[in-house]
Amino acid sequence: MTSLSAELSAIAGAAFAEEGLSPELGSVQISDRPDLAQFQCNGALPAAKAARQNPRAIAEKVAARLKTNPVFAKVEIAGPGFINLDVTDDALAERLGAMAKDARLGAPQTGSGKSVVIDFGGANVAKPMHVGHLRSSVIGDSLQRLFRANGWQVTSDVHLGDWGLQMGQLISEIEHRGIAPIYFDANFKGPYPAQSPVTMDDLEEIYPAASAACKADPARLEEARKATAELQNGRPGYRALWEHFFAVSRVGLEREWGSLGIHFDLWKGEASVEPLIQPMIADLRARHITEESEGALVIPVARPDDKKEMPPLILVKSDGAVLYGTTDLATIVDRVKEQNPDLILYVVDQRQHLHFEQVYRAAEKAGLNGKAKLEHDGFGTMNGPEGKPFKTRAGGVMKLFDLIAMVAEEAQKRLTEAGIGADYPQEERAAIAKMVGIATLKFADLSNHRLTDYIFDLARFSKFEGKTGPYLQYAAVRMQSILRKADPEDLNLAERAVLRTPEDRALILQLLALPNAMSAAEEKRAPNILCDYAFNLAQEFSRFYSTHHILSETDATLRATWLGLCGLTLATMTKVLDLLGIEIPPRM
Repeated sequence: MTSLSAELSAIAGAAFAEEGLSPELGSVQISDRPDLAQFQCNGALPAAKAARQNPRAIAEKVAARLKTNPVFAKVEIAGPGFINLDVTDDALAERLGAMAKDARLGAPQTGSGKSVVIDFGGANVAKPMHVGHLRSSVIGDSLQRLFRANGWQVTSDVHLGDWGLQMGQLISEIEHRGIAPIYFDANFKGPYPAQSPVTMDDLEEIYPAASAACKADPARLEEARKATAELQNGRPGYRALWEHFFAVSRVGLEREWGSLGIHFDLWKGEASVEPLIQPMIADLRARHITEESEGALVIPVARPDDKKEMPPLILVKSDGAVLYGTTDLATIVDRVKEQNPDLILYVVDQRQHLHFEQVYRAAEKAGLNGKAKLEHDGFGTMNGPEGKPFKTRAGGVMKLFDLIAMVAEEAQKRLTEAGIGADYPQEERAAIAKMVGIATLKFADLSNHRLTDYIFDLARFSKFEGKTGPYLQYAAVRMQSILRKADPEDLNLAERAVLRTPEDRALILQLLALPNAMSAAEEKRAPNILCDYAFNLAQEFSRFYSTHHILSETDATLRATWLGLCGLTLATMTKVLDLLGIEIPPRM
């Protein structure tokens, strides 16, 4: 289903073309002055500059052609040459009916025939998830939902940090503590126990202790480095331990992400591409992509037009160790081989941008990325009231599990204050509180552009009024309540909706703008556009609801129109909130 603005752009483009001008000048957009018009076309101004004519004169010629098209109820020229447009009620009703019959509600097919890999999450094995993982998780999940809805074939990959020195630190610490000596017995031939000798709780205590010991004692650090090398070289006992680390960590990670409604297609980590690294390096050497620099093997990635220094990507350090950049290159090789995507998105902290720029340049220089465009979609930080990264009250890093519990508790308070669900069963009330808490958390994050830092104000974002997740949930629940009370025979949108008021038209125009919002959010990788759309939709519905006594309307045609609008608004709100990863409670 083509968006209404795209239809109007095609009509206006043809009018410009008939005047000997580029049809691209006919771009029509939703008016930024809805009090003056529904849509606007500003193409006469750039056309005048190119043709060296008066812009208003060009606008008058184009407008004269547009007035002959029955889709327009109004064609007016404003200012130096802006063309203001309104469409007829019949045109709105016809397109509203098409949207209601479309199972996809007019979602754009921007990704038809294309595939994308989205790398987000980025947690580490053996470490609990903390508040710093929130933005990658919720932004990445919203993008995977959006790309799927827009017709892309999506593969999401958690890309765990499961390789490197931290694994050696854990292994050497476990050996020092005398835990499960069988894994350190070089004469043991296996098989190793299926049950892990450590739990996730154990790892949460062991890892910080191991890290501190290595910082304090050079000998312990050397032990960890040796253990890392032996792990990567395939020592059986160490590999068996590593598999346990991965398995017990995944249970905890799935719990945290599951609480947020986030799921991944792939659970790969850095270790999964380890077999690809040496062949890749050999290939790069053979093709003279690499250079020796101070004993290290590097890929120069600087370009003549660089305005700042661009360091080379280090593949192999002088001591023979490989780095994250090497693993990231091998991961690109793996993804091109397995998924052959058109696009690979990395939803990772903006502070890692230089790293990804080096990796992408190296991959493109070596031709490792195939047909895939490589893109880093960075994000800012979630801060506390003092403007610094969000912490616990004691000043420590807050675990994500604790943050989720905190917002659910705040949601319980808000429900009590609002007098919602006092007579509900305790289990149902707790489930609603969790949904409201998650909506609080996600909408607070996603409503800010991903590149901005923002202050997480729990008291503000958990309110049932204003631009918040709970407000949108409450608006949707109100729509559900209206539809439950309605006569089932009135619930189908009338064959031709009857439009009587400005509130009717404003709501319909907002509904028909869904494809625009979904396209723009995909193009800009910006879920905040969807947040803005959902909030505006809720406000337009509130004005519509305040104007009409829907259930008591005696005119059957009007009642059917209004109930149909209510149902379509609920379906649209449900779709957009789902793109944000937000559930709607059955009642509130």
